[in-house]
Amino acid sequence: MSKNIPVTQPFLPPLSEFIPALEQIWANKWLTNNGPFHQEFEQALCDYLGVEHISLFANGTLALVTALQALRVTGEVITTPYSFVATSHALIWNDLTPVFVDIKPGSFNMDPDKIEAAITPRTTAIMPVHCYSEPCAMHEIQRIADNYGLSVIYDAAHAFGIKYQGQSILQHGDMSVLSFHATKVFNTFEGGAIVSRSKKIKQRVDYLKNFGFADEVTIVAPGINGKMSEFNAAFGLLQLKYVDEAISLREKIDGLYRAELGSVSGVSIPVLSTETQHNYSYFPILIEADYPLSRDELYQKLREHGILARRYFYPLISNMPMYRGLSSSLPDNLPQANLVADKILCLPIYPALEQPEQTRIIDIIRGRV
Repeated sequence: MSKNIPVTQPFLPPLSEFIPALEQIWANKWLTNNGPFHQEFEQALCDYLGVEHISLFANGTLALVTALQALRVTGEVITTPYSFVATSHALIWNDLTPVFVDIKPGSFNMDPDKIEAAITPRTTAIMPVHCYSEPCAMHEIQRIADNYGLSVIYDAAHAFGIKYQGQSILQHGDMSVLSFHATKVFNTFEGGAIVSRSKKIKQRVDYLKNFGFADEVTIVAPGINGKMSEFNAAFGLLQLKYVDEAISLREKIDGLYRAELGSVSGVSIPVLSTETQHNYSYFPILIEADYPLSRDELYQKLREHGILARRYFYPLISNMPMYRGLSSSLPDNLPQANLVADKILCLPIYPALEQPEQTRIIDIIRGRV
């Protein structure tokens, strides 16, 4: 049998290029806590992403938890059930109540037409997700937030480098939260970041991620330890040199899937927005009723051939034990999200995926194997 093919794989630049940075960290004897690599990496990300204020974190989940703290969010937060569990877990860790709204038909993102009906006197924020790197209906969401005085925090874990109509989508909302996990388009092994809209909010975020320290003897908030190490920051700087190349390779893989699977009966491929500059972070397909196998049967067949496709996102967050008791989790409230969760299958896509391996995946789906 051929080697197993995961759904994603970290992009790793040449190790030889990382050794000098590692030696410099050792020479500096500054391993964490806003060291020189950390400062350089923050500025490099601002330049690359087209934003002014970014705060680095040890991981994306800590960044989500801290973003909610920084904006002093209370009560209820409107969010999506169609995401990775960290989105809702961050709310629970802040003693907030998730209120789920359905996703938009033909999309994997929150349906803005469902938001207003979910707003109550306890609602203080909206937390949408740019799922699979496709931008949310940002202008519509912001209009609603402005009308009701709500904060908007985007879970942008999939959205590194994404532009919509020529502008970074990270400029929308009050904050955007990035993940630099090893499975992402851009990674620092583990890592994350918060993009803030003002210097004042960034300062509060930076206090919160470092135990609340403003200086050696002054603690201004009950913060946590969310800092990114010098090791991760140095690796991020190296990764940034190669990220455009990695995205270009992903685009070619995306194109071959579309060319070969677009005509397969029972396989639906989401159409990419022509107004968006994508990063090709995922390749989702929907397995419809007229495909010869059910979604789970195809999933199992692929695994039997060493293809480790994933059902991202199944089950829905709203169907998990810690969330299904919420009134907003009722399946009748989330028909589109439940439908998509039962059909979704994300195929392997990463820069090191070679064409013969991708062709084998395609052949299995087309029924040639």
